[in-house]
Amino acid sequence: MNIDFPFHVDDRRRTATTTLDDHVRDLVEQLVFTSPGERVNRPTFGAGLQQLVFAPSSIELASALQFLVQGALQQYLADLIDVSSVEVDAVDAQLVVQISYVVRRTGEQTSTTLEVST
Repeated sequence: MNIDFPFHVDDRRRTATTTLDDHVRDLVEQLVFTSPGERVNRPTFGAGLQQLVFAPSSIELASALQFLVQGALQQYLADLIDVSSVEVDAVDAQLVVQISYVVRRTGEQTSTTLEVST
């Protein structure tokens, strides 16, 4: 049983649950948008994408973010997923992060796209 993120109550007035694939996607999103130092007992957890909202969008920023996200995924979610690719594009005032991975337990290839405006 996997608790859905963000936490909410379902129609049965119980803690909402979700599938394994959706739970893993939620974990990827939490990792990418959490800033290092934000979690008390895990000070190095996170990739810090949200901190880049005010940074000027550029190719260099996209390249640095690609390595940062891929490293964080491999460090914290390696027991759940195999990262196939991380692509970051700086498009106008947006950073678009596309992550492809395989969920280890099911073997299903999945990709997710996250966007942040800078």
